[in-house]
Amino acid sequence: MRRENLLAFLNTHLKTFYSYLRAIFVFALLMALLSFVNGCSIVKKTIPPEKFEYKKTGIASYYAYKFQYRKTASGEIYNDNLMTAAHKTLPFGTDVVVTNLNNGKSVKVTINDRGPFIKKRIIDLTRAAFAKIENIDKGIAKVEIRVVD
Repeated sequence: MRRENLLAFLNTHLKTFYSYLRAIFVFALLMALLSFVNGCSIVKKTIPPEKFEYKKTGIASYYAYKFQYRKTASGEIYNDNLMTAAHKTLPFGTDVVVTNLNNGKSVKVTINDRGPFIKKRIIDLTRAAFAKIENIDKGIAKVEIRVVD
């Protein structure tokens, strides 16, 4: 009788074990398939700055001091005294000339961060860069940005 109980027990639990094993195999197969499909998907290629013209008009602002020495989206450490900026879409390392439309002053900056995250603003400059085109006390300026080589 013990042998029959043991066989019944093993038979019942082996079926459960095999069903779990089958589920794990199907899951692993699906994950492999998804990884393959994802690897074959369309990859967005960033166009080097010299390959396209980019000119846009909008509002520029400058970073708050609290970001000093923190990491930017590109991995660089933010420094308020450098000529860098944040833009929503331009590739990191892109050089941009920012021109104040009210007084004609310009500054060349390099994109190394993402932002600004305030509606209608198109670029966030470091404090030093902003000071070259507008009085810091104003806080914002109407500008044109243009990608340069």
